[in-house]
Amino acid sequence: MENVEDVIQDVGATLGAQNITWGAILRVFLLLLVGWLVIRFLSKMVERMVERSKLANAAKVYISSALRIFLWLLLGLMLAETLGIKATSIIAMLSVAGLAVSLALQNTLANLAGGLVLLVTKPFTLGDYVEADGISGTIAAINMVYTTFVTPDNREIFIPNSQLSAAKIINYNVLGKRRMDLKFTASYDAPTAQVRAALQESIAKFPQVLADPAPAVYVSEYQASSIEYLARLWTSSSDYWDVYYALMEDVRESFARHGVEMTYNHLNVHISER
Repeated sequence: MENVEDVIQDVGATLGAQNITWGAILRVFLLLLVGWLVIRFLSKMVERMVERSKLANAAKVYISSALRIFLWLLLGLMLAETLGIKATSIIAMLSVAGLAVSLALQNTLANLAGGLVLLVTKPFTLGDYVEADGISGTIAAINMVYTTFVTPDNREIFIPNSQLSAAKIINYNVLGKRRMDLKFTASYDAPTAQVRAALQESIAKFPQVLADPAPAVYVSEYQASSIEYLARLWTSSSDYWDVYYALMEDVRESFARHGVEMTYNHLNVHISER
């Protein structure tokens, strides 16, 4: 028994602890058991609270993991104090190690923080069409480090979350509908009512155009050789581009049926003989 106690004292001296006894070891085991039960209880409670929240799955995993790491670290410091090991020296050592790790993983940690911001604030969700940092595309995946965009020409782009969380984000799907502003020019010879009727006839062909707010046609500008008309209408976000291209094509045919001339710039060259 004396040899065992000598070994315990030698280990304690190596760790900086003084007077480690069987009683101290027993207290450590009891504290470890109680701490394990408390950590398990708190982790389960927080997991249930997080599951009931509207956070993304990645954010839920991140919060639960961070909580468990913090609680186990706190329990480790309490165990060290019980053994007589000064917690201040351990904290100082962990601070130095943490500083070295944070400097080495600076970009990764910044991306993790940016990912947590995106998952909590939720400026977009999977399937949204988003414009951010000069890139437009559909959100295909939201991870803790990168967010994946799929562009209309089927390119997959990975943007670091630190860069994305600091960028201006335009979400075209979140409100469910989008306004479409189309501009057309017509000759001064075409009556305004005739041009308006041609545009309204084209708009009425598409059931995807929402009745509320109602579509409208305005005279927007008197230009040098033509009058500019503005057609303003609303569609659902998913129908926007289909309606846009189909309407642009149909307006030309509608103008032709109503005898409206679509003007364009002309260059007249006059050659004079001397």
